[in-house]
Amino acid sequence: MIKKAIVKIVSLISILIVLSFFVFALLYLAPGDPAEKRLTSQGVAVTKEVLDAERERLGLLKPFLVRYGEWLVRVIRGDFGVSFKDDMPVAPKLYAGLKNTTILAMTSLLLSLAISFWLSILSAIRKNGIADNIIRLFSFIGNSLPNFLISVLLMYFLCIKIKLFPVIAKGNVQGLFMPVMSLSIPMTCRFIRQMRTEFLTQMKADYVVGMWGRGVKGRYIVINILRNSIGHIFTIIALQIGTLMGGSVVIETIFRWPGIGKLVMDSITARDYPVIMGFVIIMGTIYVVINQLSDILSHCMDPRTNL
Repeated sequence: MIKKAIVKIVSLISILIVLSFFVFALLYLAPGDPAEKRLTSQGVAVTKEVLDAERERLGLLKPFLVRYGEWLVRVIRGDFGVSFKDDMPVAPKLYAGLKNTTILAMTSLLLSLAISFWLSILSAIRKNGIADNIIRLFSFIGNSLPNFLISVLLMYFLCIKIKLFPVIAKGNVQGLFMPVMSLSIPMTCRFIRQMRTEFLTQMKADYVVGMWGRGVKGRYIVINILRNSIGHIFTIIALQIGTLMGGSVVIETIFRWPGIGKLVMDSITARDYPVIMGFVIIMGTIYVVINQLSDILSHCMDPRTNL
């Protein structure tokens, strides 16, 4: 067990190093000059001498491998560097954005689970009935619509027509509603389809047929189905957490929610490479750690699965 844990930790570190190297290389090869972007945004006259001096100050004149090595050493020490945009430390920016993104992601996830869990059970139990057909129809439509289209539709009807909510999220509870709904609707529909499939698979299992044959009450059969489905459902949820944390960029940008997604989009526009690289490392770490924790917890719930 300890040997497997060590192997997994080494593999996680290797994945993050490879990921950071490729992203760093892409930023190095990408068009655009952070020094020129910074000087232009500040209204400074961009001459060759001034531009070279700014590049030297930002460390952009060093060879690629030297820059990457220095950055990697700083990150290992917990230092994500200084923003090219405003010379502020990157870490506080990332942590503040990560906090707001976590609030948005977890609220959306809990709301989606509260709705999809019961609807998927109802859909599976009433297979091919009226309730099942209605639930499947709306889940298909909701799962087919992209997040940005749902955001625009919600914004049009709830913000512009009815004026119930502000168009621009201000980081408060009222501003949280619109981005949460934009993330929750497609995620709920996706959960319904996945959970319904898992419940139907369990309902066809031999132990369920045997329980029906022995005259066991329906509620006890449902409890056993849920108990045997929980491992697979937990894996679905864990994977969705990683996707939510890194995939809410569009929603945060549309509603101007002050999360890490909006921060990185603004940083891409400003060629703020330290913030972008910090975002990649944090999101990569969250994603791989959640995946590994999902495997471990699934193994604990069902020792028959491989760790």
